[in-house]
Amino acid sequence: MGTGKRLVQYAMNFKGVLISGLVMLAIAVAADLAAPLIAKEIIDNHIAVSGATVDFEPIAYLLALFFVLAIVTAIFRYWQSILLQKGANRIIRKMRNDVYEHTQTLPIRYFDNLPAGKVVSRITNDTEAIRDLFVTVLSQFATSFMYMGGIYIALFYLDWKMAAMTLVLIPLLYIWMLIYRKYAARYNHVVREKVSEMNAMINESIQGMTIIQAFRRERKMKDEFEEMNDEHYKYQKKLLVLEGAASYNLVGVLRSMTFILFVWYFGGASMSGSTLVTVGVLYAFIDYIIRLFNPISGIVNQFGRLEQALVAAERVFRLLDQNGEPVVDKKLVRYQGNVRFENVWFAYKEQEYVLKDLSFEARQGETVALVGHTGSGKSSIMNLLFRFYDVSKGAITIDGVNVNDMPRQSVRQHMGIVLQDPYLFSGTIESNVTLGDERISREMVIDALAAVGGERVLAHLPKGIDEPVVEKGSTLSSGQRQLVSFARALAFDPAILILDEATSNIDTETEEIIQHAMDVLKKGRTTFIIAHRLSTIKNADRILVLEKGEIAEAGSHEELMKLGGTYFQMYKIQSGMSQTQSVG
Repeated sequence: MGTGKRLVQYAMNFKGVLISGLVMLAIAVAADLAAPLIAKEIIDNHIAVSGATVDFEPIAYLLALFFVLAIVTAIFRYWQSILLQKGANRIIRKMRNDVYEHTQTLPIRYFDNLPAGKVVSRITNDTEAIRDLFVTVLSQFATSFMYMGGIYIALFYLDWKMAAMTLVLIPLLYIWMLIYRKYAARYNHVVREKVSEMNAMINESIQGMTIIQAFRRERKMKDEFEEMNDEHYKYQKKLLVLEGAASYNLVGVLRSMTFILFVWYFGGASMSGSTLVTVGVLYAFIDYIIRLFNPISGIVNQFGRLEQALVAAERVFRLLDQNGEPVVDKKLVRYQGNVRFENVWFAYKEQEYVLKDLSFEARQGETVALVGHTGSGKSSIMNLLFRFYDVSKGAITIDGVNVNDMPRQSVRQHMGIVLQDPYLFSGTIESNVTLGDERISREMVIDALAAVGGERVLAHLPKGIDEPVVEKGSTLSSGQRQLVSFARALAFDPAILILDEATSNIDTETEEIIQHAMDVLKKGRTTFIIAHRLSTIKNADRILVLEKGEIAEAGSHEELMKLGGTYFQMYKIQSGMSQTQSVG
């Protein structure tokens, strides 16, 4: 379906408001266009009548009607503007909600290849351009076409031959619109793409400002941004040149051409004596021709916004066309927590497998640790368990049920995760633990923080759990953010828990508190731990050593140390054991 048709579909959701606005616009246009005919009546029948005494009473009535029509025009134009803008704002509100809601359903894989700034640009900048379409362009086009239709009716009523001559303006306008769109579409695509790229770069720069300044890359980033901005400026300038040719210059040429036709027609007819033109008709015709170029100018001047809105809409609909999965509120019975990976293969890119024929089991209440060098596949296992991605081959089951047979959101209902760098949202400590879930009370938040040892780290905060948290929790220490993340996981009481490098970014003192928090969290749950610090997983029921997506070794800490393989070497390096030290 074309972009225009899809925009019409959105408009049809609020057709009552929009149609009411257009009806009021039609009444306003009719009232406004009646004015020259009243003037013609006054001139021809009450002022320019030869040898007659001027009767001021009918003139007074006509002038009163003229004034009333002016008031009617003003009132209905006001309400037309209110209703059309109200409809436009409702359309954009729905569109923004739809786009944002749809982004929540998109797979993680989609965001791997699209910078956050570009997504933000489509939800905000592009929808705002579409808002201009409904608020300004639709209103202007509707007004202009109604005025042009009304003016042509009046012109044909006054003199059909001259009116027919002015019809040449319509194909000229249409041809110009086709030429304009051919170039404007190309320029606007580049302009909007560069806006997205700049948004993405700004977002990335703010997120990585510490690294940029630490490595003195300010000038390099400035140069990269300037290059994008220059390209944006270059195509904006091309648009300005195009619009300059399309606006006043074009309208001026058409106006001059029409007046030449007007003088030639009426002047020639008057000189030949073939046609008698009254002063009133002449006045009304000139008035209507002058009025005709206001809507023409309005249409031409909106070509730029029309094209920008269509390009923006195309980008928004491209995002909406990405396949997503509807959010499902289906509730699942709490897992026992028996997890099996059965001959699992997985690739982020086709045939480039990062997990190869992987099979293992984690029984209810067990703790399974995953260790291995970077790129060995540890995080990929967690991504599959959470169904951020789906397996390429094989199956993952929970309590004997294939996760692919469950709704994606429902799979995660009884899972919890604590990340290496926990993400905190703007709000408070409490809101970051509950994530807005009404089932988690304030007392449960306090209990969860107490259980993981959070009161020792958070005690000095002036407002306690009501302490404000800025984006990403940047005003809190790593340990404080981690404890909030642990309390969050505990409050949601998951059956399956994933601890992803949960102690790698904290100091030794805080690690003791975190280690206690981990012990509290693991009780009664099936727990997966991704760890670089092998000292934190010595008590795991089973340790899986991964190499290039395969299980190289498996067993308890004692069993792997006795084996003397990869795990033994990793542990020896981390713990500083000497070559001759006995192991066990």
